Amino acid sequence: MTTFKTIISGHLEFGSPRSYEKVMMMLDHRIENYYKNDVLIKIDEVFQPDSASMDIPRLIGQASDKCFRNTLSMLEMIMQYAVAGSVSIWKLEDGTCLEYKKLEPSSDKAAVQSFLHGRELISEGKESEARKVLSKAIEKFERHALAYERRGHVNMHLGNLDDALYDFSKSIKINPHSADAFYGQGTVYLKQDKLDKAIEAFGQSAKASIPHQPVYWKARRKKGNCHLELDQYAKAEFEFKLLTRRTFAESNPNYAFRQKDLFNYGRALLGLKKYDEAIEAFDRALAIGNEKETISEADQFLYRGIALQKAGKEGYRTDWERAAKSGSQKAARLLQEG
Repeated sequence: MTTFKTIISGHLEFGSPRSYEKVMMMLDHRIENYYKNDVLIKIDEVFQPDSASMDIPRLIGQASDKCFRNTLSMLEMIMQYAVAGSVSIWKLEDGTCLEYKKLEPSSDKAAVQSFLHGRELISEGKESEARKVLSKAIEKFERHALAYERRGHVNMHLGNLDDALYDFSKSIKINPHSADAFYGQGTVYLKQDKLDKAIEAFGQSAKASIPHQPVYWKARRKKGNCHLELDQYAKAEFEFKLLTRRTFAESNPNYAFRQKDLFNYGRALLGLKKYDEAIEAFDRALAIGNEKETISEADQFLYRGIALQKAGKEGYRTDWERAAKSGSQKAARLLQEG
């Protein structure tokens, strides 16, 4: 029988002991009589009666296609009773994602509808309205971790950093495995120039996610940027080495950062005096050309010129001349200094 690597991660809130008991009764019956116990999830390991919730930080197992379908069907059934949260499930083979589903509550419960409406307003760029609607979702259900997390991003974009930090911290307290909430928390700390705290938050975000999620790589990138700012070159090298070895599909939001990642990888290598490797990284960055998230040619030629000079190779003055023509004052000073 062919089996597949299956990963499940998520957190659901059922809102009341009554809803929770309904879920338990439904699951007991279906698992035994319908699924014949052929599911990955074990009820006593993930369901929390004290908080009327289900918590799966990360469940990894081998499953047949039938077991995967049974588990997915069971999760879809559970969703009708949940008032907040989400669950993601992946089916993998040799590192390739064959199937991915993200399941969320979509019932007519007031908290559910307020959250969905708030998220829709965010996608439309109506952030002030979204903040009000997400606050209503929280009023309807105080343990709505996703509403806090989304409101945190809205507050951050509106410049309300203290409010954003409160929201992200509240989301993490409810669901301590929220990669997006940790990522938001780290971004606030970064804006506040609290780099050590930002590094910790981005590290937690990466731990709470998997490489098949864009937030995993976004967190690693920002963590690497923080290490670079602190001249922690070895730690920055580690993060950017992983990023530059990863192949992203064009639809992946990390695709647009390929040039920046290579450039910053080169800067980390330069700081470690690995000059030949740094030159190679800068060459690869230059070869990519213009991207949405691009590095100026002035900076690219400036740093490649420094790496060439440090490595005792020709061509560094040519690079600095091109950088100076593109507006780099530092390159102009280096040329004057000889």
